Amino acid sequence: MPLIEQKLTMKQQAFADNYIELGNATEAYLKAYPNVKKEATARANGSRLLTNANVSAYIESRMEELKSERVADQQEILEYLTSIMRGEQQEQTLRGMGEGYQSIDDIDVSAKDRIKAAEMLGKRYAMWTEKQQIDGLVPVTIVNDLDD
Repeated sequence: MPLIEQKLTMKQQAFADNYIELGNATEAYLKAYPNVKKEATARANGSRLLTNANVSAYIESRMEELKSERVADQQEILEYLTSIMRGEQQEQTLRGMGEGYQSIDDIDVSAKDRIKAAEMLGKRYAMWTEKQQIDGLVPVTIVNDLDD
């Protein structure tokens, strides 16, 4: 990513960062270029900047980074479900201590939640299906014997 950043001016990078945050090229342009007052100018120039190869590459690169930071991938989800199923996770619960006092305590995940995690993992690996899905190519030969 450092190569992409070097190709952008500070205003182009500000536009790209605002566009990622706002999802609107006109608003992003107006924020990055505050001396522009006409919305029509901002709309045209914002659209033009989105077609700039360096700006679009920067936006794509940043979106990929944000996606990987914020969204759990398949492996992370499977590992988390496995840790729940194995009882390696804890959850918080509120406990009454009498006379209006309460405390938050960590407890092991319930058996019900562990079973649910196991079911979800089993579904992922198609362990509970009686019907087997078979994917593949089957050769088909069409014979025209109507005239015989």
